[in-house]
Amino acid sequence: MNHTKKTALITGASRGIGRACARTFAAAGYDLYLTCLRSEQTLLAFKKELETVYHIKCHTFLCDAADYVSVTCLFSYIKALDVLVNNAGISYVGLLQDMSVTDWDKVIATNLSSCFYTAKCAIPLMLAKKRGRIINISSVWGNVGASMEAAYSASKGGINALTRALAKELAPSNIQVNAAAFGCIDTDMNRQFSKAEWEAVRNEIPADRIGTCQEAADLVLQLAQAPAYLTGQIITMDGGWI
Repeated sequence: MNHTKKTALITGASRGIGRACARTFAAAGYDLYLTCLRSEQTLLAFKKELETVYHIKCHTFLCDAADYVSVTCLFSYIKALDVLVNNAGISYVGLLQDMSVTDWDKVIATNLSSCFYTAKCAIPLMLAKKRGRIINISSVWGNVGASMEAAYSASKGGINALTRALAKELAPSNIQVNAAAFGCIDTDMNRQFSKAEWEAVRNEIPADRIGTCQEAADLVLQLAQAPAYLTGQIITMDGGWI
């Protein structure tokens, strides 16, 4: 990989916000490391497209972000890194008393522990360069909580606290840590809701529409390129909803 270019690792890049981030960073000239949990062929086809269209280097990996061994295996292939985008995530909708311990553990591991695993591995690479950006994908539910999404809200609230704390830890080393807390974005994760539920949500949003993955990706790139004095922030983008 050509290290004169900046490099970015984006987890959960086969669809949704992660996929849009990959395309947006490629268009900005970043070489990429992309991961997904299962969609290997989808990600390989996407890699070829990005390399052809944007003339960047792209490496793809199957990686379970919820598993530390899987993450350390991923990082054995990464020799330099400028930007880490922690996007891998899952949701769970249901009453807390009906949620299994296994499901709770899976949400917390995939959404929150994954950010610890990747940051732990990425920080030494960034220290070597004396610079770096860590961008965590959060949610408005991490700010205010959502009924029927207690585990998801807890995981995203944890991401927000981790972002603020790690930013203070890494600021002396010129590594900035921020989070993007998104409202309702048009992703596969959110398509589990019915048309009537979507309409009800849209009616609550002052912008009168659902956000797009491209808008989310544009904000993530802006955070990657923001002034170095911007760190420890949770930037909410939700159309004025919450």
